Amino acid sequence: MSEAKKTNTFCAQQPAPSEPRPSRQDAEAAVRTLLRWTGDDPQREGLIDTPARVARAFEDWFSGYSEDPETYLARTFEEVEGYDDMIVLRDIRFESHCEHHLAPIIGRAHVGYLPKNKVVGISKLARVVEAYARRLQVQEKMTAQIAHCIDTVLQPKGVAVVIEASHQCMTTRGVHKTGVSMVTSAVHGEFRKNPLTRREFLSVIGNPQSSMDG
Repeated sequence: MSEAKKTNTFCAQQPAPSEPRPSRQDAEAAVRTLLRWTGDDPQREGLIDTPARVARAFEDWFSGYSEDPETYLARTFEEVEGYDDMIVLRDIRFESHCEHHLAPIIGRAHVGYLPKNKVVGISKLARVVEAYARRLQVQEKMTAQIAHCIDTVLQPKGVAVVIEASHQCMTTRGVHKTGVSMVTSAVHGEFRKNPLTRREFLSVIGNPQSSMDG
């Protein structure tokens, strides 16, 4: 397989499940088991419909597994009068879930790229963020996935992604530290090679305290 082909599969690939996907009934039964494990009665009035509600919520929260982020970037526009300066979409709010505790990750993503002959509709950048967010995630991996997918499909002169997020697995359990946000960044092309380009991007998004400006 060529290197280009290997790279293109990165955007959408998911590890193959080791077992067949359970049925909706299996999922609801698992929720009832967890409710019993907490010490409550899944048959009482307040919980009787909870397994079905949780299953529907999971379908929404993890709908990214059925999406291919690459397809959102497939349609591009070349009639831009030679525009090749920075394009930034900032403050893309997202909700994801930590793959270690299933706890929410709430944050904002900032995405920028330097186009090379073509641009993409800005809503498509937000959809790429959303597709990766609606999966069980690690913030570092999600940041890298978004940047790599944009870089692979659009092949711009550079890509930069910064994510700022609060992790409920840290604020509601364990060390219980509130008011803490985690910042991650991924840069490709000119954003990695040129410090001035990086600084311009950071200035546009509000200069979060990240390791990007190092």
